[in-house]
Amino acid sequence: MKANILLHHSKLAEYDKAAFGRTIQSVFAQTEQDFELTVIVDSEVDAILEQIKLFNTRSVKVNVISSGEENLSVQLNKVFKSSSADGILYIDNRNQEVVLKKSALEICSIATQNNANAGMIYSDYELSGKDGVNEVRLLKHHIGRVRDNQDYGKVFFLTQQALNEIGGISEDIKFNALYDLRLKISEKSDLLHIANRYSGALYRVVSQAKAHNVFDYLLASKESQLEAEEILSAHLKRINAYLEPGKHYSPRPEADETATLKASVIIPVNNRPEFICDAIESVQAQTIKEVEIIVVVNGGDEDPTVESVKNYLQGGEKYDESKPEVRLLIHDMNNLGLCFNSAAKIARGEFYVQLDSDDQLTPDAVEKVLKVYESDPKIGMVIGSYEVWEKDASGAIKRMEEIPVVTHDEWTEDNGRNNLLRINGAGAPRSIPIKLIREIGFSMNEEPFARNYGEDYQMVMKISEKHRIGRVWEPIYKVIRHSGGTDHNIDQNTIDRNDEAKDFMRKESILRRIKLNK
Repeated sequence: MKANILLHHSKLAEYDKAAFGRTIQSVFAQTEQDFELTVIVDSEVDAILEQIKLFNTRSVKVNVISSGEENLSVQLNKVFKSSSADGILYIDNRNQEVVLKKSALEICSIATQNNANAGMIYSDYELSGKDGVNEVRLLKHHIGRVRDNQDYGKVFFLTQQALNEIGGISEDIKFNALYDLRLKISEKSDLLHIANRYSGALYRVVSQAKAHNVFDYLLASKESQLEAEEILSAHLKRINAYLEPGKHYSPRPEADETATLKASVIIPVNNRPEFICDAIESVQAQTIKEVEIIVVVNGGDEDPTVESVKNYLQGGEKYDESKPEVRLLIHDMNNLGLCFNSAAKIARGEFYVQLDSDDQLTPDAVEKVLKVYESDPKIGMVIGSYEVWEKDASGAIKRMEEIPVVTHDEWTEDNGRNNLLRINGAGAPRSIPIKLIREIGFSMNEEPFARNYGEDYQMVMKISEKHRIGRVWEPIYKVIRHSGGTDHNIDQNTIDRNDEAKDFMRKESILRRIKLNK
């Protein structure tokens, strides 16, 4: 199998001439020698060719393509169309130094020959930075891996047959060429992941690992986000999983005789006595008084949160008959689905309103949510917007001004439920008719990797397939960040497990959508 090894030389790269030399050296050191080299350059062509000659002792054919001002999609298509090789080993070294292991090309060649439907091969890799060298283990591909920020690494073996079948990348794409390429190949061919227990990486990336930040998506450019949305929508249309605007909507179920109140605010909590009081009091301060608060302590009778909540029950020192009633459920296992489903069974409100135990509702939150429901009987869920606050050591909270109000305004009436599959959230707080919760039910962690994570995201997907999603664009919720929170200081294993859980839910949603469209 003859290969074309494709890489870049970019003046915008984080590495120097010596680092580029190490990349070239690793190419010519391959145990599989049947290849030619193609380099996409944006400057200094002669100097680059001289550097390549130092390592090209076998007179391997070298092709140089000047990138000019062309998009990556155009650059790659030029190579795809002109290549006479059986496959292309693409090294995405536009920004970072990438060094191949000597057997990288050979293992890709063998894997391709052993898997007739393989269209793209990707692998685990080593990341070299200030903390030393760490192995980055990637996730296996499946139909639910449609996030645009999914890590597939920096080196890909692309079969020419797969490239011919997809007809290349859309050349008007400016920011997300590899996202479009991956989705298109996945529609007709297999994406194979090569992984070993240890010391099995096919290459090394020289860069400092970036800390995880759940708010990174807020920093992405609007133009890039819209382009990625268009790429995903086109992919969903090609696999018959796209939901047309307004299609499949039906009215939400009407409340039954148990709904004697407007809303039930359900608060699952585990060992947070220092937060629960502020959460409860934010509900009791609502402009709509026909609400109840159901606190579900899932740490058992010994959980210190129980005593804090009992202060708001009849006979407690904070009990006030004139304020919305506080009810208490106690479970001895930490299962969020159990918390939501058991609370919904006894709820007296027509609608559930979300409140995490360490967060707070603004006084008009329930009022604004109810107004959205009143606007259309087909609305099966209302999602609000939130501000991010931070709690310091003294217990005081302060608005994090550097983070804008989180509106998830990428959600549009026409395409929000399709774009939802690309991103990891939909906003907060979420509100669902209690009757709908009883019919659908929150996940009880039955799905692979779902360990008290993603159950609310899954509900948004399920409900949006058959009902409209209403929105409150003003901030009606305060997310409180603190040292014990679950949205930061997350290790890579937890990130991977969470991604596995949500991607499985995406997979199930895509399969439901294909069935629904049939």
